[in-house]
Amino acid sequence: MEKSVFENGICDFIRNDPGNYVAKEIALRPDLAGMRIFEEPIFGYAASSDPLFAGFKKSEIIGNHFMMPDVWLGGAQTVISFFLPFTQEIKKANGANLNWPADEWMHGRIEGNEFQWKICGHAVKMLENDGYTALAPASDPRFSAKNPEVEDKSRQEYYTSNWSDRHIAYVCGLGTFGLSRTLLTAKGTAGRFSSVITTAVFEPSGRRYEKIDEYCINCGACALNCPAGAISIEKGKSHPPCSAFLNSVLEQHKPHYGCGKCQVKVPCENEIPVM
Repeated sequence: MEKSVFENGICDFIRNDPGNYVAKEIALRPDLAGMRIFEEPIFGYAASSDPLFAGFKKSEIIGNHFMMPDVWLGGAQTVISFFLPFTQEIKKANGANLNWPADEWMHGRIEGNEFQWKICGHAVKMLENDGYTALAPASDPRFSAKNPEVEDKSRQEYYTSNWSDRHIAYVCGLGTFGLSRTLLTAKGTAGRFSSVITTAVFEPSGRRYEKIDEYCINCGACALNCPAGAISIEKGKSHPPCSAFLNSVLEQHKPHYGCGKCQVKVPCENEIPVM
């Protein structure tokens, strides 16, 4: 399968599938019915044998619970990453009030997450129809969003998963990390990352950077925006207060929650910032 065929198939699905639009019956406000969630994605590719994957098993990065691509999928050859930018409507709404997440953003976080699974399922089906095997770790029953060796939620290392789509995007050449630990891409930071592992062979994208935080200009805008005070220029992001704030939002809006203030009204919202 050619990259162009794969990418066009994903983009067509995103444009046309109803999952990318807020359904009337679940809209948090009547005017949000029909709101589009994601714009066109960007894609990155890496060989499953890329040595950076093994590096994620170091305790100071993710930990030994990180699962290698060939453990998720026997015979894995390629890891495909894609960044799904939120629409300008969602980003603008979330930047209007930095104290609490906008309804638009919470739809992007929850309904957007559900649509991500559909996109990954469509990607897997496309590859399987072409004779390959594929798998999306985030929708696999083996996926875990926490460190199995740490039970204390006040510890930073608790908040590490056995497959991090942001770290995968870094390997696949989509961008580098910022103070908020989100990834800075050519289409900004405000959006969601997904990935698929496959036995199909695609040429790696390569990386136009050498340092893990190369694109971040350390302006501190994300730290100033954070309602939980979870980000600082000196220490980066502290996950426990971020998680506590998300839980407070969930208590009021269940099943919806979110924040994303570190991704809006910042120089990296829509692009890689310039020094």
